[in-house]
Amino acid sequence: MSFRIFAVLALMAVSLTGCSKRETPVETARHTKTLLLGNGAEPGDLDPHVAVAYIDYNILISLFEGLTVIDEATSRPLPGAADRWDISPDGLTYTFHLRADGLWSNGDPVTAQDFIFSIERILSPKLASEYAYMLDVIKGAADYTAGTLTDFTQVGAKALDARTLQLTLDRPTPYLLSLTAHQAWFPVHPGTVLKTGGAHARGTGWTRPGNLVGNGAFILSEWRPDQHILVTKNPRYHAAAQNQLEAVKFFPVADPGVDERAFRAGQLHITYDVHPDRLDAWRREDPTKLRVDPFLETFYVRFNTTRPPFNDVRVRRALALAIDRDAIAGPVMRGSRTPARSIVPPDTAGYTSTASMPTDFASARRLLAEAGYDSGKGFPKFEIKMNADPVNTKVFEAIQQMWRRELGIECTLATMDNRVYLDSMQTLAFDVLRSRWVGDFNDPATFTDLFTSASGNNNTGWKNPAYDRLIASAARELDTPRRFDLLRQAEALVLDEAPVAPVFFGTRTYLIHPDVKGWTPSLLGIHRYQTIRLEP
Repeated sequence: MSFRIFAVLALMAVSLTGCSKRETPVETARHTKTLLLGNGAEPGDLDPHVAVAYIDYNILISLFEGLTVIDEATSRPLPGAADRWDISPDGLTYTFHLRADGLWSNGDPVTAQDFIFSIERILSPKLASEYAYMLDVIKGAADYTAGTLTDFTQVGAKALDARTLQLTLDRPTPYLLSLTAHQAWFPVHPGTVLKTGGAHARGTGWTRPGNLVGNGAFILSEWRPDQHILVTKNPRYHAAAQNQLEAVKFFPVADPGVDERAFRAGQLHITYDVHPDRLDAWRREDPTKLRVDPFLETFYVRFNTTRPPFNDVRVRRALALAIDRDAIAGPVMRGSRTPARSIVPPDTAGYTSTASMPTDFASARRLLAEAGYDSGKGFPKFEIKMNADPVNTKVFEAIQQMWRRELGIECTLATMDNRVYLDSMQTLAFDVLRSRWVGDFNDPATFTDLFTSASGNNNTGWKNPAYDRLIASAARELDTPRRFDLLRQAEALVLDEAPVAPVFFGTRTYLIHPDVKGWTPSLLGIHRYQTIRLEP
C-alpha cells in the first residue's frame, strides 16, 4: 500500500474538528452533520463544462444545479433552478421560469442571462467541451460548436427577461427535461469565470476554494489534492432550510480494500465500491450494510482504431469475440454484474438491443488468421491502459489470459493516476483502454450518441457516416418503436465494426452505514446530498 493511501487514511481518522479519541469520525458526524463519502479517485476538474468523469459529477451535483434535477427513485426530472416551464404544442419551444429565490452562493441572483452565458460557453469551439454534443438538440447548437455558425444570437437560446429562458429546439426531444439536469447544462457564474480568465479558457483557477461561485446546495470549502474535498452547506440555496446536512466530505481512495477498512474503522459512511472478492463475506456476515443497486452502466474495452493493428476491423472483432463475458461477470466479479453483449443495457427506458456480441473463440481465431496473424504469430505486443483500481486489474488480467490462451497474443497492463488516464483517453494516447459509461439520462441515446463522429466522448477514432445518419434519423423520429428500431440498427453497426467491446453491465456495489437515511437506489448513480440526513 502506498504512502499516499496511508496518509489519506490517517487524515480521515482525524479530519473532523473536535473528534475525541473515543469517537470515530462517523460518530462525530452525528453532531456535525457531515456525510463522509468514498469517491474513487481525485477529480479531473470541477468545471461542469469540462469534467467528464462520474466521480467528478458526484461532487459537481453538490455545487451546481441545472434547470431541472433528477429524482433518484424514478429517474424523472423535477424542478431545479427553474420552478416551472411551458412546452409549445409542437414540442420545439421550452420556456423555463427561474425561481424568484434562486441565488448564487455569493448572493447574486441566478438569471436567464447566466444560462445564456453558460450555453454559449460549453458550445464554443474554443472551449472544445467533450460534452458539447449534449446540447445539440438546441437549434443551431451543433453548427455553432462546429464553427459553421459564428453568430450565437442565431442559436435557439434566448433570455426573454431576467427570469425567463427560452430554448428553441432543432427537433422535438421528449427527454429534454432529463438532459437539462445534466452537468453539461449547469450554469456557471459569469463574473467568476471571467475574473480568473477568459470565458472559454480551461484550468484558470475559478473552480478552486474561495473562487468557485455555484448555485447548488453546498459551497466548495476545501480541496486538498489526493486527500479530500469538503463542501459545506450553502445558506443561500433556495431549499437550504430543508437541507439537514452541514457538510459532505469526499475522499479520493481508489483501492476498495482501503475504502472497506476505513468503513470498518468508522471513517466513512459510504464506500465508493466493494472489491468483488469481499462480496460473499459481506453477504454472509453483515448483509444489511451491503448495497447492490441497479446502475445504468456499461463496462467495455475501447480500441484505438487509428493505430495498427486495431485499424483492422477483423482484429477488433477477434479480440471482442475472445472475451468470455460469463466468466468475468460470474466468477471474476462474484456474480455482481451481468454479461454485456450489447452497448445499451437491456430495458433502458423500454429499449433492448437485438444485435449481440457473443463469445466465439473459433470465429475469433479465424478472423485473426484472416488479418494475417494465424495463432497470434507476428501480432505486435500492445498495452492496455486503465485507471488505478484493483477491480480493473482483476478484470483485465482475466481478459489478458483469455487473449493469450485463445488467440496466442500478448499484452501488458498499465495502471495510472485517474487524471493521466483521462488525458490518455481524450488524446487517443493508447492502444487499448479500459472504459465505462454511466448513463447521463434514462434513454438509450445516452449510449448510442457516444459513437457519432461529432461526439466528444467517442475517443476511439472510429467514424461511420451510416451510423451518424441513423442516429440523426432516430433523433428526429417521434414514433418510439420506429426510433428504437433506428437505434438498434445503429447499435448493430457498432457491434459489427467493434471500436469497443462490451464486457458487463454495471451494478453499484458499496457499503453504507445505518446512520445514513434517505440514500435511495439511483439508476443513474447520482444523489442530491441535500435530501440525505444522518440519524443514529
